[in-house]
Amino acid sequence: MNLTLSHLIALLPLLIVCATVIVVMLGIAWRRHHVVTATLTTIGLNAALFSLLAVLTVTPIRVSPLLLIDNHAVLYMALIMIAGLASTTLAHAYLEGFDDQKEEFYMLLGCSVLGGLTMVASDHLLSLFFGLELLSVPLYGMAAYAFRTRLSLESGIKYMVLSAAASAFLLFGMALLYAESGSLAFADLGARLTEGGGHASWLLMGIGMMVIAMAFKLSLVPFHLWTADVYEGAPAPVTAFLATVSKVAVFALLMRLFMSAPVTDMASLHTTVAVIAFLSMVVGNLMALRQDNIKRLMGYSSIGHMGYLLTVVVASDDMALLTTGIYLITYVATTLAAFGVIALVSSPWQGSDVSSLKFYRGLFWRRPYLAAVMTVMMLSLAGIPMTAGFIGKFYVLATGVESQLWWLVAGVIIGSAISLYYYLRVMVMLYLQPTETEEYDASSDWGQRAGGIMVILLALAVLILGVYPQPMIMLVSGATPG
Repeated sequence: MNLTLSHLIALLPLLIVCATVIVVMLGIAWRRHHVVTATLTTIGLNAALFSLLAVLTVTPIRVSPLLLIDNHAVLYMALIMIAGLASTTLAHAYLEGFDDQKEEFYMLLGCSVLGGLTMVASDHLLSLFFGLELLSVPLYGMAAYAFRTRLSLESGIKYMVLSAAASAFLLFGMALLYAESGSLAFADLGARLTEGGGHASWLLMGIGMMVIAMAFKLSLVPFHLWTADVYEGAPAPVTAFLATVSKVAVFALLMRLFMSAPVTDMASLHTTVAVIAFLSMVVGNLMALRQDNIKRLMGYSSIGHMGYLLTVVVASDDMALLTTGIYLITYVATTLAAFGVIALVSSPWQGSDVSSLKFYRGLFWRRPYLAAVMTVMMLSLAGIPMTAGFIGKFYVLATGVESQLWWLVAGVIIGSAISLYYYLRVMVMLYLQPTETEEYDASSDWGQRAGGIMVILLALAVLILGVYPQPMIMLVSGATPG
């Protein structure tokens, strides 16, 4: 096919992020400068974000057999780049005290963002795989970036080995689907398999292997065992990036696949996904109950949240796309701010992150506004009214009720009830009288730094969206695939 001006406009975000990565790489080769490298990355991601306004003038448009740029892709591209910008901002302050090379971190982050952008625009299994690998491979290096600490190195190695195994499952599943259908395009795949029937055993095996790969990326039970260790060991800005960007990219892709490929309507597949969703809600929240490490607690909490959202995939009704968008927006804003607080308390880098709950005891008496931000984030993650998290959870429950998925609705309610205990435990710890002078604390001018300002803005956004969610709902309702 011939590329026109409209195609180039549609590709602007990907082209700008590619150019940013190249400029950062050349800048590192010429002269290392942490502030300059972080600034170039921020400028590039901002330019790519604002280029989405131009992209909206040409959507929907098929750029190639591999990529479909529509309002659905634009919404999640924006979410990925906002999360990338937040992680870049946190990383700048976090790496100030890092006693090794800092600049390569931003190149890895840019490459991972590019993979996420490719995934959300994918309409073909080939671009799905390219995007997923481009998203994941830089994350191995980012997770192990503080390699002089044992936990960070262990985090990177664990994620690399298990992610490679998940990629093998994905490739094998894609091969089996291609053998049955003769096509790798989402729409053709579903249509040809539905028309031709095919051998059910090979079909189920191929889809089952792809579900395993996606479940690993979303840290769903029983493919969740890596989550807490990677969350704990990775530097806080990397954990924030991993907990948001990878989840957004995979879920955006899943919704496009389930909406465009009729083969995913098989009852056996929906039953399998429903069982995984229920187990994730219950197991994730139960495992978070006894955690004394806030990063591990957030890791197990994320398993529960992905279980809630998987209810929407099982429903696959008219509300599914709206609910997915709303929940991911609220989850990303809340998670970024929560890990932002952890990164600010841990900054500048002094070895392992400040993740033990004992170091957050009495934070209110030392940094009252920072404690207030963390309180709002815990309330939002728990789904308390007047926060954005309540709106997301409300839509998940409404979708489950409308589709009469009663046992999954029960799972959401049970998981939410269990989570109240450990979220409240974190909040209570913030307001207890400190027992001793703590060695680690956020800098006294944290609110005047870029990371601090970003965390405060996210907290305000969580509160505003909880009180007045209509703009968010209108924005998501216009983001439909195709």
